[in-house]
This record gives sequence, structure tokens and C-alpha cells, in this order.
Amino acid sequence: MFTLNALVADTSLQLRVLVPGSPGALDEPVAWVHNTELPDPSAYVREKELVLTNGLWTAQVTAAEFVANVKRARAAGIVFGLRRETPRTPPDLVRACTEAELPLLEIAQAVPFTAISHSVSSLYAEQRQHDLIGMVRRGDALATAISRGAGASGVLRVLTKDHDLPLAVVDRMGRLLATTGARLDDGQLRTVAAGIARHPPALELDLGTSLAALYPVGAVGDIDAALICLRPLSGLTPAEHEALEQAARFLSLEVAKQQAVQAIEMRFAGELLEMVLSGGRAAEVAGRLRTFGVDPEQPLAVCSIALAAEEAATPHGLAQVIGDFLAAEGVLAVVAGGTQDVVTVLNWRRPQPELSVLAERLVKAVDKRFPGRRPVVGLGGLAPHSGELRRPLMQSREACRVLRRTRTGPAVRGFAELGTHRLLLGLVDPDTLRAFSRDLLGPLREHDARRGGDLEPTLRAFLDHDGQWATTAAALHIHVNTLRNRLAKAAELTGRDVSRTEDRVDLFLALAIDAMT
Repeated sequence: MFTLNALVADTSLQLRVLVPGSPGALDEPVAWVHNTELPDPSAYVREKELVLTNGLWTAQVTAAEFVANVKRARAAGIVFGLRRETPRTPPDLVRACTEAELPLLEIAQAVPFTAISHSVSSLYAEQRQHDLIGMVRRGDALATAISRGAGASGVLRVLTKDHDLPLAVVDRMGRLLATTGARLDDGQLRTVAAGIARHPPALELDLGTSLAALYPVGAVGDIDAALICLRPLSGLTPAEHEALEQAARFLSLEVAKQQAVQAIEMRFAGELLEMVLSGGRAAEVAGRLRTFGVDPEQPLAVCSIALAAEEAATPHGLAQVIGDFLAAEGVLAVVAGGTQDVVTVLNWRRPQPELSVLAERLVKAVDKRFPGRRPVVGLGGLAPHSGELRRPLMQSREACRVLRRTRTGPAVRGFAELGTHRLLLGLVDPDTLRAFSRDLLGPLREHDARRGGDLEPTLRAFLDHDGQWATTAAALHIHVNTLRNRLAKAAELTGRDVSRTEDRVDLFLALAIDAMT
């Protein structure tokens, strides 16, 4: 687009500004020019067009009416062409434009309106050429930034050389990858992540403080991130919009490159775990650990992480979140994503209890990215070197599997901390376990629901207090005889007598299975 000041600057047009209009109107973009002598051209004049007229409408409408019609069309202004019959611009037209704050320019008799059209065409051509040159130059700079490993931050630096915009790059996990002139809090990052996850993705988001334009960034058809401009789409010029779209395309190249690197690393790490589990190729295991910066001759810890609420495969991005957390903690580790869990192998020279503290912080970091899905971490024992990794690896995955099948309880546990019964239950088909628990506890629950009784809570309390009658009665605030009567009724309904060890084990396991599933 061009401006009225740009036309006035062309001395060959001999334009004179009679009414500047509202403040800044002469510098507003103009869409095109429209030559008309209609008394009411509002149906044909487009918004931001410049009206060219010789005033042949004066016999049909007043200047005030004509200006009102032009104003209603939201035109950029009026150029009045002088002729022999009207050697000066009518004062009433000047007065009407002044009152309407509509720019009014005057063009000399010797200059035809076509001269303005030619000038506008030249301005458009120059602007388009300038834009194309700028796009090519910016494209070269973006390609250079990507090829030199500048990443998303490098792309934003190139973009802000031409356009002063508040920008950020956010991935679909809600992580801030790069920013310049923009600040996003955790809530806004989650809003952006939700917008990226939509099908199709959002193009504009309400971030609370303002509207923001979103330009999807993807690789191989998936939307993995977005370039965010903290301005509404309506507030961006065509040049800014074009530059943002161009930058988003180059960011897609960066995302594709990162994904390829991550895929190679994940495959490399997965092969490492397979080598450990197979128990052979010790030299190659040590070599691969060194590739990740992990010293195979130093003590090694293994952690297995999963989301308890996930019944299917490990969700996309979990391994990346874990890797980012460990990198932020300054911990070099191998991170391998499996179908049911993510395994990490890391050097650990500190006391073993501190590993649990690190795992608790990891749980919080994962829960922040996957809220409501209950992350759990199973810890294996320490291996003195890479040749002894197999046992800790198997123990950590088994501990994770047990934790994953529990609805409540601790989120972090070592293999040695799990009760033997939990490990044994972990080897049995879940449907079989649920059927056993349901069949044994069903009569108690049906009785309690029908009579408003407390047989199941009483049984739980008795087992929790190691079968101590007096202690259990005191904890329940009932008489010992009442406790005996309740447990006698429970024995009648379940066929299991708490005074017999084998029956007490059955009841204990049924309650433990219920807690796990």
C-alpha cells in the first residue's frame, strides 16, 4: 500500500493538501484510487480507497452530502481535480472535509487523474519489489541461521531485524523454546499448548492480557510448535504477517532437524537397553554410555518413569520432558523411551537416598507437563559399573510396573522398598486379580451397602493393626466384643476366618489388590 504523503512527495503530480484530515491520516495506508462523479459513490468505493473527482455531482448534491457519502464508505480521502469551469476547489467542499476530518487534496488542471494512477502503480511495484527483495534477503538470513545451528532464537533474531514484534516459540508440551520481547507465564504457555493441540490448530488465542497470533510450526504433517506474536491478527500489517509465515516455515526445518536428532538418540538409547538386558556386549554398552557422557566405570543408577493413568503406550513428549529436567539439574543421562515406560541411566556418586529426592522433583516436573496423570518412578539398586546394569534395570522397571498399577500411594519407590506380595501380584494377570478381589470382598460390600454397616472398614483396620484386638477396637472406638461380632459376620460372608493365617492372607491380598487396581 501507499500513503497520501507518498503521493504528495511526487512533485510531478502537483498535489496540494487542503485538508490534512484526522491526525496521522496522511500517513495511513491507501488501498487504491477510485475515479467517480456519482453523487453517492459509497456502494462502489472500497475501504481505504482514494476518491478522485472533478465535482460534476455538484448539481445533484451538496458538498456536505457528497463528503458524508464518501466518509460512510471509509475512503482514504478525496482528490479534487481543477478544470476551467472550477479553477479553484469549492470552499464548501473544503469546509465539509474539514468538519468530517477527511483528507482533501487538490490537483492542478494540467495534470490528469491517470497520472495519479500511474504514480500509484509505480509505488505498488516499488513496494512489491522491496518486499520481495526483503523476503529473499530474510530467507537467506534464516537459512544461514538454521544451517549454523542458531536454532529458534536465531530465527527470531533475524525476524526482529525487520519487524519490532513481541515473539515467542512454544512447543506442544507448553515449553518456551525461544523468546524476544515477549513474556509468557505458565498459564499462558498451557493455553498456547492447548491451541496447538486443536484440530485444526488455533490461529489466534486469548492469553488473558491480550490476543496473540499463532503461526503453526510442524514437520511431516504434525504440528509440533508455534510461533507466537503477542498481537492480534488484525493488528499485523500484511508485511508483518508475511514475514511471520516465512519464519514459521523455517522453524519447521529446525523442528524437523531436532526431531531427526532425537529419533536417532532414542533409537541409540533403546538399543543400549536391549544390550544390557541381553547380558552381553559389555564393551559396546560401555562405549554407548560414554557417547551420552555417562562414565561406565562409575556407579550407575537406573530410574523407570511412567504415567499411572496411561493404559496404552508412553505419551509423546514424556522422554523429552525427562531429558530436559535432567539437563536442567546438570545430570548427564541416557534417556530411552519404551512402550510402557521411560528408562534413564545416570551416574550417581551421592548417597542413594538423594536419588529418591531427585526422583520426587522429577515427578513434579512430569506432573506439571502431564497434569492429572499420576507419574510414578521405580528405582533399581546402584550398579558399581556398566557390567552390572542388568539387575538394577530389571528392578527399576518392575518397581515402576507395580507403582503404575496402584491407584494411590507413593509416586517413588525403590525395588527393595516394595513388599514381596506386591512384586508377586505384579506377575499375575490384572483381570484375574480383580476377579479374586471382587469375589472375596463383594459380599462384605453388599452387606455394608444394604445395612449401612462397617464390616469392610473394620476388616481393614484389623489387618492394619496386625490382628491386635484391643488396639483395633481402640482405633475404631468400639468395644472388643463389637469387633469380634463384626469379624465373625465377615467370616460368615467371605468364608475366611481372621484367626487362621492362610485366610488372613487371602483377605489381606484381596484388599491390597483393590488398592492397586
